[in-house]
Amino acid sequence: MAKTKPGKKDLDSYTIKGTNKVVKVGDCVLMMASDEDKPPYVAQIEKIESDGKSNIKVKVRWYYRPEESIGGRRQFHGAKELFLSDHFDWQSANTIEGICVVHSFKGYTKLENVGQEDFFCRFEYKAATGAFTPDRVAVYCKCEMPYNPDDLMVQCDACKDWFHPSCMGMSIEQAKKLDHFLCSECQPEIHVKKTPNGFPSNSDQKVESKRRKKQRRGPTE
Repeated sequence: MAKTKPGKKDLDSYTIKGTNKVVKVGDCVLMMASDEDKPPYVAQIEKIESDGKSNIKVKVRWYYRPEESIGGRRQFHGAKELFLSDHFDWQSANTIEGICVVHSFKGYTKLENVGQEDFFCRFEYKAATGAFTPDRVAVYCKCEMPYNPDDLMVQCDACKDWFHPSCMGMSIEQAKKLDHFLCSECQPEIHVKKTPNGFPSNSDQKVESKRRKKQRRGPTE
């Protein structure tokens, strides 16, 4: 157990004031914002400590919303996206408003229903410099943007890359009705070679893949 100052005691858990919800070290919580007009802050509990006088404090590691970062919110940031920062702080446990879950990016995309307390994180963030880890992410579509799980994308049957309907000149409604889709780069690449008798040769019919390994630098680029 970590060392504590005289009179102080490490706690395993804390019951959120006015509720029967219990939080433990490692849990993610919603914390009261300084401005009533702002959504609650999100943090991960690192330590719970009592001073022996019924005053309980928590050491937290803050999650930043994209708009709170140096680069600001970008087009590919999801509505529930957070950055795990290197900003640690001590706060009164009374400022904890509720429990939330911060999923991995992959885990979040597999959720059938996203609740109000569901968030996701795919980047770590250095608050002082604005640097991100990882600093490169996969990009998709002709616009070469990272994936935003809030946006509908369609997959090309040939190259297997993903595209935004708007970048392909389609509406969301049109995209939802598609049974098959070929991107603009793959459409000209369907070659049917004819035999000397003028009939197509199935053995030579080929769809050439144009999928490329593409990456883009982090969220501020």
